[in-house]
Amino acid sequence: MCFEIGNKVAVIDDVIEGVVVGVIKNEVLVKDKEGMEYRFFKEELVKIGVDQSDLSKYIDIHSEMLREKRVEVKKKVKSFVKTKNEIVMEVDLHIEKLLKSTKGMDTYDILSYQIDIARNKIEYCIQKRISKIVFIHGVGEGVLKSELNFLLNNYPVKYYDASYQKYGLGATEVYIFQNPN
Repeated sequence: MCFEIGNKVAVIDDVIEGVVVGVIKNEVLVKDKEGMEYRFFKEELVKIGVDQSDLSKYIDIHSEMLREKRVEVKKKVKSFVKTKNEIVMEVDLHIEKLLKSTKGMDTYDILSYQIDIARNKIEYCIQKRISKIVFIHGVGEGVLKSELNFLLNNYPVKYYDASYQKYGLGATEVYIFQNPN
């Protein structure tokens, strides 16, 4: 590229802009707005007609080139619609909420009892056509949650973590498919 004294230039890999004040063989002397002079190789510079900051004033946001590059965003379709009067069953699986006393029970017995309660509630909701259940299991070590997930894999359901705002980290929301076919 041929540079002449008075050309406005910008440095390719830097934010320096200025005016050419001298050309010596393959090097160009550039003076910026503050009066500092820099020496660059011709390959490091590009001519500019207007200041780069002024270019944004002239961008047409309705131009054909932008329309071609714009990606159309499809609206997401919800797989199920939440109705206002939707019945949501909440089941607290904390053992102290289920039994008055755990005297004589070891951890395996407690876990088995909690899973039996969860199984009975799922089957009840399938029978009564209740579409949502929230199992509150707490955070703990995650044993009850993993057993609950294993149980839920045997039913026509979709499950995910329940609302963090309402239940915190220790709850699983289950959506029961009413017509599994």
